[in-house]
Amino acid sequence: MFPSLTDLYLNDNKLEADDREGWEFITSLTNCSQLQRLVLGNNSFSGQLPTSITNLSTTLQTLYLGDNKISGAIPFDIGNLVGLNILEMANTSLSGVIPESIGKLENLVELGLYSTGLSGFIPSSLGNLTQLSRLYAYYGNLEGPIPASLGKLKNLFVLDLSTNQLNGSIPREILKLPSLSFYLDLSYNSLSGPLPTEVGSLGDLNQLILSGNQLSGRIPDSIGNCIVLERLLLDQNSFEGSIPQSLKNIRGLSLLNLTANKLSGSIPDVLGSIKSLQQVYLAHNNLSGLVPSSLQNLTSLSRLDLSFNNLQGEVPKRGIFGNLTHSLIDGNSELCGGIPQLNLALCTMPTAGNSKMQLPKSVMIALTAAGALLFLVLVVVLIHLIHKKPSQRQKSQFITTEIEEQYGRISYHELSNGTNGFSETNLLGKGSYGAVYKCSLHDDIATAVKVFNVLQSGSARSFVAECEALRRARHRCLVKIITCCSSINRQGQEFKALVFEFMPNGSLEDWLHQKSKLPTLSNTLSLVQRLDVAVDIMDALDYLHNHCQPPIIHCDLKPSNILLAEDMSARVGDFGISKILPDDASQTLLNSFSFVGLRGSIGYVAPEYGEGYVVSTLGDVYSLGVLLLEMFTGRSPTNDMFKDFLDLHKFAVAALPNRAMEIVDPTIWLHEEAKDLGPADVNILRSRREECLVSVIALAVSCSERNPRERTLMRDAAAEMHAIRDAYLTISSSLAGNPEDKKKPPLPVF
Repeated sequence: MFPSLTDLYLNDNKLEADDREGWEFITSLTNCSQLQRLVLGNNSFSGQLPTSITNLSTTLQTLYLGDNKISGAIPFDIGNLVGLNILEMANTSLSGVIPESIGKLENLVELGLYSTGLSGFIPSSLGNLTQLSRLYAYYGNLEGPIPASLGKLKNLFVLDLSTNQLNGSIPREILKLPSLSFYLDLSYNSLSGPLPTEVGSLGDLNQLILSGNQLSGRIPDSIGNCIVLERLLLDQNSFEGSIPQSLKNIRGLSLLNLTANKLSGSIPDVLGSIKSLQQVYLAHNNLSGLVPSSLQNLTSLSRLDLSFNNLQGEVPKRGIFGNLTHSLIDGNSELCGGIPQLNLALCTMPTAGNSKMQLPKSVMIALTAAGALLFLVLVVVLIHLIHKKPSQRQKSQFITTEIEEQYGRISYHELSNGTNGFSETNLLGKGSYGAVYKCSLHDDIATAVKVFNVLQSGSARSFVAECEALRRARHRCLVKIITCCSSINRQGQEFKALVFEFMPNGSLEDWLHQKSKLPTLSNTLSLVQRLDVAVDIMDALDYLHNHCQPPIIHCDLKPSNILLAEDMSARVGDFGISKILPDDASQTLLNSFSFVGLRGSIGYVAPEYGEGYVVSTLGDVYSLGVLLLEMFTGRSPTNDMFKDFLDLHKFAVAALPNRAMEIVDPTIWLHEEAKDLGPADVNILRSRREECLVSVIALAVSCSERNPRERTLMRDAAAEMHAIRDAYLTISSSLAGNPEDKKKPPLPVF
């Protein structure tokens, strides 16, 4: 068969082969003694690779088998192909281990083993491939330590072992590779221990990505020696200590992500000197001190997240701090000032200098005596209040006054005028305890007014619950209260209302279940939009459960209570039956009972509530799981198909993992999220989309388990949803050719 054949390109066709027939041509090619390039990518080849492929000519330089359905193990004698420069087997179903004989391919320049089912240890023989410049082995099941022998790959330009199951420490040897300059990605493994100081040897590295591991200790100061870094991602680890001042040396740094560590100390003012910074993420740490005013001078900064730390003092007002959608400071209770929209307390005047003023001794004695007397008075008052529990009406008036003082007062007449007398044309929806109207206030500001039906039993309690929850909580993914009104209407009756920011895109319910409308691109949600909404909802619940003091349980999570802003970001609303936990409740809830009735809506309420258990954070997790299943299958838990012993949870369980695509909401497929792709990239994107949906449905199932102790904790569920969303966005952005996000280019097709 053509003994003089040098190049055979059969890629991007519909060729087939399997274990029964079709692979015979490989055996025939063993007679082509001058064969140099064999490209079979993006076809329908399946089954196990024939062992005869290891008998191809030693002159073979390129072997491209990626983007097929090939399964089974890599032939053990693959090392026979000693002339190979490029070996690409990515985006296949290969399994088993990487054979040791691969270390014989000493001429190899590029090795692509990403997106496969390969498992086991990385063979130390890879260290023999001294000509290797690109090693891609991400999205697999590789385990064990990273072999120190990879430190011999002196020509390595890029190393990507992300999203595997690797453990152990980061070998110091790979941090000394002189040619490693494009990127080093070891993210989403189980690597532990400190980040070696040798990281400073990577002076030519553009991107260092170590997210989602178990790394600990201090971030070494030597990181400042990586002077050409553009992206530094160390998020979701356990780094401690302060943020290194040496970061100021990395003048070209555009992305810094240190989220979800244990960092302490203040935010270095020197970050404001890195003029190229575009994105800074420092959330979920233990940072304290002031927000550096120098950050407001960074004209390139487009995203800043300082939320959930212990920051104090005044929030700057200029630059990034003037944009609520691009700067996040939630979860820092001692911040003050900032732009008015933040609704923070006014800052008190600072004392001159840092020294404490010394009072005369006589004044100190007088103040001490006065303090003791005041303490006794407070004790007496407290005892009196304990024995005189306030009525619902008194409690309502007390909380209303606090809300009005915090947000400003508004009259019944203003609300009546703004809603045209609460007319039907302005009605947005009705609930158990009242109705919601669109209201135009002064300067034509659109708001939503929730008017409580005071004649309805439980409405006063709902008003108090919502006021109390919303005055304690402040988060970008919670519906924002503007003010409240407790007054008398024109008929002389009691009037209670809450005023919220207006959500122009309505509720999630409206988007998931169109009534008498043909599904189109403009009235349905894409996969990316659903992932973003899911992340927003879970961030809100994680905040309520784990970062509010005391914690708040929503108790009525469902699509109609999820509102969508103009940019389609989600807000969790309707806290009318929410529950604020006592400080000592976390340890006792699962063993406690209550006979006050169910909290929640049919289909979404946790099953243990029907057995008498009191509300708990795990009840919200159950509702979240049902909501996620509804979002991604398009089926309501109260659908007529669910009867007898079948419910939405069991429906999803039966489809995992192989039939998951059969239950996905078909309106998702209306949205083509990447239209200008070649056939190979289309297949990659389709595969990633399916992996993403399977992961989401599996997470939803784990949240909606009947036994509350088997449910995923909210903080873990939120972290997993972030990882699912980010992984999908990374690959879709990469395939779409976004230069900012494209960090993993596919190996070239010849």
